[in-house]
Amino acid sequence: MHILVTNDDGVTAPGLLALVQEMRKLGKVTVFAPDKNWSASGHVKTMERPLRVRETVLADGSSAFTSDGAPSDCVALPLLGLIEEQIDLVVSGINPNANIGHDVTYSGTVTAAMEAVIAGVKGIAVSLDSPEGHKGALDYSCAASVARRVAEKVMADGLPESVVLNVNVPYLKEDQLKGFMITRQGLRVYRDALDVRSDPRGKPYYWIGGEAPTGVDEPGTDFGSLRAGYVSITPLNLDLTFYKAMDVLKKWEF
Repeated sequence: MHILVTNDDGVTAPGLLALVQEMRKLGKVTVFAPDKNWSASGHVKTMERPLRVRETVLADGSSAFTSDGAPSDCVALPLLGLIEEQIDLVVSGINPNANIGHDVTYSGTVTAAMEAVIAGVKGIAVSLDSPEGHKGALDYSCAASVARRVAEKVMADGLPESVVLNVNVPYLKEDQLKGFMITRQGLRVYRDALDVRSDPRGKPYYWIGGEAPTGVDEPGTDFGSLRAGYVSITPLNLDLTFYKAMDVLKKWEF
């Protein structure tokens, strides 16, 4: 099995290395990740400028490819032929914060996995629900092990067409996990605020700030399962059509 590993935090991110080392237990791994942090970049495909790719070395001495493109570019380029060997699975992560609810529309981690599914390759996004205000290095070992277990199931049993798996892992030791739960998207509660400042010449500039987001703790959701100590596995469908709304809209008269 040939696995492509990418992320949205950049090729030097510790979560990427933890994921790579665990995926190597399943087969050949190619690493292709951005050369900078693209967090909250959404689903970007670079069309109007050339993309640069270079080889680099991870902290464990293994080789990787890195690009000045977005996370989705780092999936598109190898799948379009930059990597000649067929890729069987794309795993994106490990993101240092959870990607739940509406986060999936912003997340470079999730949309990189979506890019794989669009190209007909199975895609998994993996994120760690690290504690707010955590000091020091994060422990990615549990999330990496979970990613391997999910990848094994995906390759053994397959996935429905157009489905990407969004996996979120509680910040616990592996033996502390309550289990695995198949979930639906929950409701993310954003607490964004606009911070208006002035530069030294008196011209205004803007930061989107505010407190960290929370969520609605509802059973069966991604947020609810994380709060209860379960790994959340949410199947996301690339078909965003709301079919019930179609029945309502068809009654409109134009």
